[in-house]
Amino acid sequence: MNKRLLSLFVLAASFISMQAQQDKGGISDEMLKQIKQSYQGTPSDKALRNAIGNNDIRKLALNQENQTGMDTHFSIRVDSKGITDQKSSGRCWLFTGLNVMRAKAIAKYGLGEFEFSQVYPFFYDQLEKANLFLQGVIDTREKPMDDKMVEWLFRNPLSDGGTFTGVADIVGKYGLVPKDIMPETNSSDNTARMANLISLKLREFGLKLREQALAGAKPAALEKSKIEMLGTIYRMLVLNLGVPPTEFTWTRYDEKGEPVETAQYTPMTFLEKYGDVNLISNYVMLMNDPSREYYKCYEIDFDRHRYDGHNWLYVNLPVEEIKEMAIASLKDSTMMYFSCDVGKFLNSERGLLDVNNYDYESLMGTTFGMDKKQRVQSFSSGSSHAMTLMAVDIAKDGKPVKWMVENSWGAGAGYKGHLIMTDRWFDEYMFRLVVEKKFATAKVLDILKQKPIRLPAWDPMFAPEE
Repeated sequence: MNKRLLSLFVLAASFISMQAQQDKGGISDEMLKQIKQSYQGTPSDKALRNAIGNNDIRKLALNQENQTGMDTHFSIRVDSKGITDQKSSGRCWLFTGLNVMRAKAIAKYGLGEFEFSQVYPFFYDQLEKANLFLQGVIDTREKPMDDKMVEWLFRNPLSDGGTFTGVADIVGKYGLVPKDIMPETNSSDNTARMANLISLKLREFGLKLREQALAGAKPAALEKSKIEMLGTIYRMLVLNLGVPPTEFTWTRYDEKGEPVETAQYTPMTFLEKYGDVNLISNYVMLMNDPSREYYKCYEIDFDRHRYDGHNWLYVNLPVEEIKEMAIASLKDSTMMYFSCDVGKFLNSERGLLDVNNYDYESLMGTTFGMDKKQRVQSFSSGSSHAMTLMAVDIAKDGKPVKWMVENSWGAGAGYKGHLIMTDRWFDEYMFRLVVEKKFATAKVLDILKQKPIRLPAWDPMFAPEE
């Protein structure tokens, strides 16, 4: 058989194979005719097409029946002073964790508006994550590049997102400073370009470490190379974020703006006085993930901010039991780290999270019927943003009606820098809550004694919060 005939034979076989695939599962001409019947081109269809084609879908789906006056009264509310702003960064986890401690410091010392420096722990978070990546590369040096863990490492060399465990591990190791001692920079407010450059360098370093290992480099030599590489990363961080202070003088002012005390501090002594040195041991992380078994303890592999730190560990519970602990904490004037799928049914102009905000079903002429478990299983929903839970409104029957969080999108966003959510929205889109152990039930504390079920680092449910 000559080459021309062979080529024709191959093309014919390919056509037959493609035709067979179409017959089995592709869209045939007859099938397409049936599909097209769903759009009749009636005057109503044309009007909807014109409207949707020229407008924001959310505005068209805005439920006018849900636009009555928003109730902003809360029967239980923890006071706060000053809304923070993470700007164009994924540091919601850090702002939220610091805001929990900030509320306590303000209450304890009678402070006016006060913030911990967010850029100070962020600096060390990025350095520690760089080390986490490089050491991970060293640990997996004998595995092929297409190994799942190796692939995950090179896909995720650095992130500005995180979890409460990261706040605990970074602050517990490096301490805290006031915001005026290490203020924000353009790169901390807008992290993308800095993160892209550092990630690019880390990937380059990761490949070099693997090449050295392949050439026979011993662990001591790889460690030496890693230290040199981290020196480069440290310099890049200093250029973008500034030099982290090791000691400083700071004056405390009361709520009237009067000076109270001037003293010398290190970041660790400042943490000991104004923060919480026992974040890991004092708190328990709760999760409402109906796709996994309740009353179990779970641990996410490699989901940590320090190589020598703690993986994210949580107890999975029904949402009603989480609410009970949240209410107990708020009654004791204690805010909490809270995270959710914030983009779902958010009316950002009003600052309202309500499943009735938008009527997409009437607009699109179909239903969206998945429950929370199904949305998680199909990757339609997951925790995306952390905020500080600070208020709940309790009805006469003792059941919560609505909740409020202090956000970190600036004072002009939402309802005076806050978001209000209905209790039903809380049920559907709340995922994580961190409470002090004194508010945790005996059942939860017993579950923490279990050997945790280990989940892989690439589990999509556990992407860093931004």
